[in-house]
Amino acid sequence: MQDWLTIHEGSAPLVIGLPHTGTDIPPAIEARMTSSWLARKDADWWVDRLYDFAINMGATLVRTGVSRSVIDVNRDPSGVSLYPGMTTTGLCPTETFDGEPLYRPDQEPDAAEIAERRATWFDPYHAALQGQLDRLRSSGPVVLYDAHSIRSVVPRLFEGELPQFNIGDNDGATCARSLTQAVAVACTASGDSVVVNGRFKGGWTTRHYGRPEAGLHAIQMELADRGYILDPTGPVSPDNWPSPYEPDRTEPLRGHLRRVLTACIAFAESQR
Repeated sequence: MQDWLTIHEGSAPLVIGLPHTGTDIPPAIEARMTSSWLARKDADWWVDRLYDFAINMGATLVRTGVSRSVIDVNRDPSGVSLYPGMTTTGLCPTETFDGEPLYRPDQEPDAAEIAERRATWFDPYHAALQGQLDRLRSSGPVVLYDAHSIRSVVPRLFEGELPQFNIGDNDGATCARSLTQAVAVACTASGDSVVVNGRFKGGWTTRHYGRPEAGLHAIQMELADRGYILDPTGPVSPDNWPSPYEPDRTEPLRGHLRRVLTACIAFAESQR
């Protein structure tokens, strides 16, 4: 087992992908970057801790500890944009969500290095994810839940303040409609804002694995991180970002997410 890849095997028909919670950057790559802080700025901060209760629910968790600035395992490896015409970052990003350059001049990875990074981190992560899905799907339908978060306000990516719960199934293509509805109902019970297939319709993971006709239902949850940490509404800097993880602040959202994952497991079990 690679030390950057963490797999917790459960028996429930639910796999949770954690592709963006890592902050590890090899020293040789970090030395070429403009800032260690910028290189980690866009991580899905603390999402692995936010969902750690899922282990006791029997869920399987697959997490990479490598920073998305090194390689984003939720992007199409072919380089095709998931959101044509909209601002997004690539397989090996060269800028932050806010447009700041990640690399010093002439230090960006070339095609050969990108291919090497894919072989080193992207491919093993997805092999692990596929292996866990195959293991559980041998007993019947399974849900893949891709867990994410982002700052509530990122003007370069979207207008205004992002809803609290952003559910994506690529316009109904990656999972049964009844699963999406069950997740949306669980989110709506929180009393907070919910959108289905808004700015975030599901990344490469959701779109690649979601084959509901074959019993594999994939859904993405993008959380506005104001729901569990202090989220700066103005410019972010090393002085105010990332906000610390405060267990008392996270508990209300964890309760809502527990209902969401319960709905995912109940859906999968009802299909068996």
